[in-house]
Amino acid sequence: MPRADFYLIAKPRFIEKPLLLVCELARKAHDSGQSLLILVNSITQAEVLDDLLWEFNPDAYIPHQIAGHDEDDDITPVLIVAPETDAPMRALVINLRNTPVLGQFERVLEVVPADVSAREPLRARWKHYQSLGFELKKIDM
Repeated sequence: MPRADFYLIAKPRFIEKPLLLVCELARKAHDSGQSLLILVNSITQAEVLDDLLWEFNPDAYIPHQIAGHDEDDDITPVLIVAPETDAPMRALVINLRNTPVLGQFERVLEVVPADVSAREPLRARWKHYQSLGFELKKIDM
C-alpha cells in the first residue's frame, strides 16, 4: 500500500530554513540506500536546495544533482526535479510542489510549513492521498 508522510515543521532550525528538513530527509534516504526524487517548485528552489545539500553535512556527502543537467540522472541517488523537467518516477518522493504527486511510487514525503495559513494545500493533498487509499502519517519535526 502506498504511503504519504506529512512532516510538520516545528523545530526552530526548520522554521528558519525549511529546506534543511528536506536535506535531513534526503540524508536519511541515502543512508538507508533508497533513491530519492525531490519535486521542487522552481529552478531557483532547485538551485538553493542543490547548494544546501553540498553544505549540509561536511562529513557525509549526499550524491545529488538537478535533473536534466547531466546524463547521470538515472543513477544519481538524489535527483532534484524542477517543474519544467521530466524525470522517471522513483519509489520515494519528496514533494515541495503545490499539487499531489501523480504516478507510481511507494512513498511520498510532504513538508508542511510552520505557517498555519499556508497549510490549506497540504490538507487538500492529505484528502487526495486518503481518497486513493494511501496509508497516512503525520510526523512533527
